Amino acid sequence: MNDSVIHRYFPELGEEQLERYARMETLYREWNQKINVISRKDIDALTLHHTLHSLVIAKVIRFKPGTRVLDAGTGGGFPGIPLAIFFPDVDFLLVDSVGKKIRVVEAVASELGLTNVRARQLRVEDVEERFDFVVSRAVTAFPLFVSWTRKKIRGKDFNALPNGILYLKGGDFRDEVRGFRRELTLYPVSDYFDDPYFEAKNVLYLPG
Repeated sequence: MNDSVIHRYFPELGEEQLERYARMETLYREWNQKINVISRKDIDALTLHHTLHSLVIAKVIRFKPGTRVLDAGTGGGFPGIPLAIFFPDVDFLLVDSVGKKIRVVEAVASELGLTNVRARQLRVEDVEERFDFVVSRAVTAFPLFVSWTRKKIRGKDFNALPNGILYLKGGDFRDEVRGFRRELTLYPVSDYFDDPYFEAKNVLYLPG
């Protein structure tokens, strides 16, 4: 599993972007030997479980240049880093409360020359800026996440989707989202990627 798989699903990507994805995988393998930010099982499937999973957001929406995106609870940099490579004209703030994870994010972004990425050791609740979209990979129960982030979404829309939350979530979450059913849109990841890994995974979109 490598950048050729990414190219298969995103044939419009340029050579520099594909090179960055390949370099990114090498960097994470190197960093993971020093600071364990990705499980050993997942590091061997990094492109599939982390990079491609992050990039499903680029199937749901193509952020326009100048869009501001918060990756809340980024961990080692997902989905923020793969999305920042994909969208070089979009501004990303990646936050996590764990300092060692943010050190890895800063190092990877620097090595890849991602000038559109900022990383901060912060609790999501303490972020004071406002954004067009908030992205994340299931850091907590959905209602709690919404309570942390919805007020950080600014009102002026200029993308194909109204500003809001794009949340990567797997498994059975029906009870968790019951209070949002009228507003929520689900995008099954398996509609875009055919690997069995994605069969029970979704993007949850909630307008701001």
